[in-house]
Amino acid sequence: MSYERRWLDRIGSEDCHARALMALGAVLGRSGNDGLRGPAGWLFGQALPSALDFTSPRAWAFTLIGIHEYLRRFSGDRVAQTIGESLTIKLMNSYRNCSTQDWPWFEDILSYANAVLPRALLIWGRQLNRTEITEAGLTSLAWLVSIQQEDGHFVPIGNQGFYRRGSERARFDQQPIEAETTVAACLEACFLTDDRSWFVETQRAFEWFLGRNDLGLPLYDPKTGGCRDGLHPDRANENQGGESTLAFLLALAEMTLAQNQISSIKGTRGVQYEYAEEPTRSLTGAVSP
Repeated sequence: MSYERRWLDRIGSEDCHARALMALGAVLGRSGNDGLRGPAGWLFGQALPSALDFTSPRAWAFTLIGIHEYLRRFSGDRVAQTIGESLTIKLMNSYRNCSTQDWPWFEDILSYANAVLPRALLIWGRQLNRTEITEAGLTSLAWLVSIQQEDGHFVPIGNQGFYRRGSERARFDQQPIEAETTVAACLEACFLTDDRSWFVETQRAFEWFLGRNDLGLPLYDPKTGGCRDGLHPDRANENQGGESTLAFLLALAEMTLAQNQISSIKGTRGVQYEYAEEPTRSLTGAVSP
């Protein structure tokens, strides 16, 4: 929808369709509210078959995460399982066709929500008990986090040009969705491998919201509970939009859900975290909602 409140798309994009499936799957897999599950189940059933026609790797990945969430509660749904297997094959083929030793990735460009791609492979590699899928997810995620850090802090791919193979990467504008998807993917890798180093990467990405970034400026605003829309070369974007705020809240939710599990991973027990000028701290260092 434009600023003048006119619809710009005749039909929704694959991206928004897939993100809706991810959200519906989470409601169906996690919610105890029957009033929510009824409408969500109907919408999920209507919207899922179209995913087989998606051509975007990110749309495949978002949908795969949604199907996984759905199957947490409805594990016997063979239609959803079959669609998930089909999309996993498509995502793996994309990785095989594009990946090289120095560019272990799914496309010739790193653009937005990058970490959602390896995260989907990690989830479905485990679900299908396919080692090669899991290894592709770990390899691509390890490469992604290695190029998205400098001087010990998280530096996501900027949206002013992104990062095309063989070209210079864009440093800015840095977007909250990159930190959130990296948090989720690294936690997935952490619990899958029991490797503490993945939790270090999780923490690095989350700290970007709190000011451990290129400019030393917080994106999370404890006064409003919102999140600023991004990091420009010289300042933070003061607008606190829906996607940005949801990105922070999702990252916070992932970290909060991990609290009871993380101490069981070798090497993480008793790790302390410090954040300046935060009135109330949790494991994540963020003010409790």
